[in-house]
Amino acid sequence: MENIILVGMPASGKTTLGNLLSEELSDYILIDTDSLIEKTQGMTISQIFEKYSEDYFRKLEYDIIQMVCQGKNKIISIGGGAFENPHNRATLLNFGKVFYLKSDLDVLYYRISLDSSRPLLQKENPKQVLENLLKKREENFKKAHYTIDTTSMSEEETVRFIINATKSGS
Repeated sequence: MENIILVGMPASGKTTLGNLLSEELSDYILIDTDSLIEKTQGMTISQIFEKYSEDYFRKLEYDIIQMVCQGKNKIISIGGGAFENPHNRATLLNFGKVFYLKSDLDVLYYRISLDSSRPLLQKENPKQVLENLLKKREENFKKAHYTIDTTSMSEEETVRFIINATKSGS
């Protein structure tokens, strides 16, 4: 089986599905690039943006992606904006099977509203910000090997789909 890379908007299910996949695929290691950046920097992503800048964060993100994209048997969940960088995108597309976890705007907004720590909620009109972000990123997300509409699929169905698609290598 190939490496599995999960991309999508904030609250699309990358972390949840990454955890479920790692339970199913015990010989795989799960890497969440945002969590890894927070751990290595000793601060949250919001704090990194505030203290340094988005450019600084994107450089850290690029370096982490280059580092983790070595070896096999990995499930990698990347931050929503990482796939915007053409170098990150090329690396990830060559490293394994990339799955775009697509959800409709209302589902994403509902999920985000359940987590007050999300930076998107600190904006004046979070749903509009989310919609603008989705419109901006969708074109690149569609470059993934697979698009999975998680709006109406259960987590279990999504995990099965990803495992079967990865096993088939097609």
